[in-house]
Amino acid sequence: MVESSQSGLWPNLYAPFRGLGTKLGEWLSPASDASSDETAYRITMELPGVPEEAIDLTVDQGVLTVSGEKTESREEKGETWYFSERQFGGFRRSFRLPSDADAARAEAHVKDGVLEITVPRKAPDAGQGTKIAVKRK
Repeated sequence: MVESSQSGLWPNLYAPFRGLGTKLGEWLSPASDASSDETAYRITMELPGVPEEAIDLTVDQGVLTVSGEKTESREEKGETWYFSERQFGGFRRSFRLPSDADAARAEAHVKDGVLEITVPRKAPDAGQGTKIAVKRK
């Protein structure tokens, strides 16, 4: 029986590439910050070059998803030169909202390539509970 010395090589050969898809996705995802105070949750996301109409915000089952697409092209011509540059790409970023987030009252504003999302907190329960009457059958 001949034992191959390459059997231990294969796992190590691909080791640097493990998780590359995740790392690439993080690199291409827009930078964001999340914070909160007593009244609301705030998410700020950098979206330079993304027009307002290309940004899509949805909330589904307590998950806020921001997605969109950047399509930008620039062309310049001179007497003896020509310059053309294009940037295209989609993005998607999701955030799980806490249980006291009021997604129905969320607002989003974009200014100078920065998207700011504000999700108000629901008013705290007064602690009174609900009385349930017991009836005879």
